[in-house]
Amino acid sequence: MPRKKGIYEKLFKRPIDIICALLALTVFCWLYALVAILVRVKLGSPVIFKQYRPGRIDPKTGVEKIFTLYKFRTMTDEKDENGNLLPDDIRLTKFGKFLRSFSLDELPEAINILKGDMSVIGPRPQLVRDMVFMTAEQRRRHLVRPGLSGLAQISGRNAVTWEGKLETDLEYIKKITLKRDVYIVIKTVLKVLKREGVSAEGMETAEDLGDYLLRLGEIDRDAYEKGQTEAKELIGV
Repeated sequence: MPRKKGIYEKLFKRPIDIICALLALTVFCWLYALVAILVRVKLGSPVIFKQYRPGRIDPKTGVEKIFTLYKFRTMTDEKDENGNLLPDDIRLTKFGKFLRSFSLDELPEAINILKGDMSVIGPRPQLVRDMVFMTAEQRRRHLVRPGLSGLAQISGRNAVTWEGKLETDLEYIKKITLKRDVYIVIKTVLKVLKREGVSAEGMETAEDLGDYLLRLGEIDRDAYEKGQTEAKELIGV
């Protein structure tokens, strides 16, 4: 899957990512500590939520590298009588909503950036169970490192359709420039401060791609279950 890269992407984007991540961890260490303490008091342990996400495609294997994403915890571990976790909208607390509204839950992703799993700007890393329902063309978004924020996020964040988000991600990777990345950073900060478009209308958390396609009749139940099984196998569940 050949893709032309400019000088900025080849030589400067990764060093800038490292510098930005180090600055964030150093300058805002007090904020990291404060949020961690509040999460521990209000939600308990663990403070850090870990989840597998698809990263950049390995050129040697041609498949996405699955990495562990770090976030501050925003949900409880409430379960039903059968021991299954309750729906996200029930487990998401008011405090968790507050963290998400200002994207404070995403602060630990600076560690992912330092590790090379992510970039400051790029397509947002979706769930593995979303990736398996993407078309081959849509999965081209994984030719670059996923980002803390991206073009799709400033175009409506979770309020846009799945097709719109994935098309915007593909538009971004066509030409990655410093000017565009700086623009996305500025727009992201403004949107977070205004608390705009954090979740889809009528939903506390974003709808999975598989659920979305099943609801629209784009896939049948067999295809849905097959995709869920594939996702579990990829993360070793």
